[in-house]
Amino acid sequence: MRYLSLYQEGNSLLHKIDPITKLLFVIIAILVPIIINTLTMALAFFIISTLLVFVARAFKRTLPIISFSSLVIITVLFIQGLFYLKNQTPFFTLGPFVFYKEGLLYATGIAIRIFNIINAVAVLIFTTKPSDLIEALVKKGVSPKIGYVFSSVLQIIPQMMSIVDTILDAQKARGLETEGSFTKRAKAFIPLIGPAVLNSLISTKERAMALEVRGFNSKKKKTFLNEVPYNKYSNVLQVALIAILVFSIIWRIISW
Repeated sequence: MRYLSLYQEGNSLLHKIDPITKLLFVIIAILVPIIINTLTMALAFFIISTLLVFVARAFKRTLPIISFSSLVIITVLFIQGLFYLKNQTPFFTLGPFVFYKEGLLYATGIAIRIFNIINAVAVLIFTTKPSDLIEALVKKGVSPKIGYVFSSVLQIIPQMMSIVDTILDAQKARGLETEGSFTKRAKAFIPLIGPAVLNSLISTKERAMALEVRGFNSKKKKTFLNEVPYNKYSNVLQVALIAILVFSIIWRIISW
């Protein structure tokens, strides 16, 4: 298959950190701005996650996701700037539309949180092999079934991309026109999507059979073939991240 995962080979500092630490960072980056619900906190984590994307050298691969999300964000800015319930202070006028400061600030907070989540998740998926992440989770005591579900979620997009590319090449070889005007693309959609769905169902069945053959449901204690060395400071980073979460919870309780 052309795509096995979204993992990007590299030798950056983040590639050397164990998957659990990076997964923990994603959780913290999402939860802390929610617990401490301020624009400053959201902006701080956005800056951190963005810097980590650059450290991982994954900005080019993250950019298409950010670009696509920006279309949604622009819509949110437009709607909230006009119709947010707490709108009181006019900020600027665009033709017949009056945009309000309160709505734009609220929408900006949403945008920063979304981009923060995108960057934090990008750090994980672009610097971590799905197999390494699942193996690390299972070693920590997570059920292999949950690990498999998590692995499937991480791999579903690359696998679908590979399947669609294969079907697209096959249909082109049969003379199907898949490029050109919108009408031509629309006509090619059903011949592409039908085999893609069927192929996915067959692949799921084959994977289930392979797992059973390998003793996936066995109650025996499982061993691991590979021991991947990671940064020796991973435990320190995990403690620091957990401390940040605990501090944010305490701060929220006190602020009440």
